[in-house]
Amino acid sequence: MDADKADYQRLILNDIPLIDTRAPAEFSKGALPMSTNLPLMDDNERAQVGTCYKKYGQHAAIALGHQLVSGTRKTTRIEAWLNFAHTHPQGYLYCWRGGLRSQIVQSWLAEAGISYPRICGGYKALRQFLLEQQTAILRDTPMIILAGYTGSGKTDLLKKQTKWLDLEGLANHRGSAFGKHPDGQPTQLNFENRLACALIKAQYHYPNQPLLLEDESHLIGRCAVPPDLRATMQRAPIVLVEADLASRVAHSFTHYILDKLNLWQTHLGEEAGFDAFSDDLRQSLANLRKRLGGLRYQQLAKTLESALIAHRRGNPEQHHTWIEALLREYYDPMYAHQLEQKSARVLYRGNTEAVHAYLQETNL
Repeated sequence: MDADKADYQRLILNDIPLIDTRAPAEFSKGALPMSTNLPLMDDNERAQVGTCYKKYGQHAAIALGHQLVSGTRKTTRIEAWLNFAHTHPQGYLYCWRGGLRSQIVQSWLAEAGISYPRICGGYKALRQFLLEQQTAILRDTPMIILAGYTGSGKTDLLKKQTKWLDLEGLANHRGSAFGKHPDGQPTQLNFENRLACALIKAQYHYPNQPLLLEDESHLIGRCAVPPDLRATMQRAPIVLVEADLASRVAHSFTHYILDKLNLWQTHLGEEAGFDAFSDDLRQSLANLRKRLGGLRYQQLAKTLESALIAHRRGNPEQHHTWIEALLREYYDPMYAHQLEQKSARVLYRGNTEAVHAYLQETNL
């Protein structure tokens, strides 16, 4: 049975595997988190059919499509859909609007002996459903923002709670100038789709609890927080995590040096990974050059280079020096100014243990 709007929530809540039959270029711009791209036509074929449609109409375009996707190409693509259907018998397929492409794939699968349902309305309808649900959830759900100076362990604390949303995880970025991950970030549409799905799940499983999010700026790397969510966050009450400078330096060292190096080396190998990790740190610091001022930037860049030399020789501890200076002289003053503007919204403040206890008592 094909899926209509009444089934969309079930698909999302259960992470139902989906075949996205659109061309790769369409898929890469935005898709559902649980989808796999197994296109009816590749980008070049789709472009040819589109040109034909504009010049000669629908019937000619359909005929060209069948001509392009025939023989070995057709056989190969049907085999890919069949393999997916056998592996994921509970799945569905979709195209842009639930029209001709998904109908063709569905009919070819039926001819091969597999009855596989499609999503009525396609990606366009699913995307609209996500946006509508997000609007309703943000309108009706109380929210609390977890704030604190850089390195205070907000993300780790966030994940110990019940109903929470990890915006940095969804954006695949740690939020600061040094927050880049080796495998990059999702497109804006994919970030928004991930976000809406996560909201739907959080609200469904914990309908009577406030939603906890970490304090974020408008941009998380290159991913922009949607305006409706940003506006809600800017009005929400704040719980403030307090931590001393030494513990924040240690936390930043672990996450931005040790963990980040491990990610780069896992991604590229030991030597190439260390080189990429080093370039990542250099570029991240260079991105702050104007704000730091030329002289202070040069001093920190020199300290960073010394730390990288020592690190390559087996001693990463020298990174503490430039991390502490950057926190004390750049991040802390900036965040203090921002926090002053939010002070009236602070519900509670305390160290990690105290904040965790408070959040548990308030049923978060």
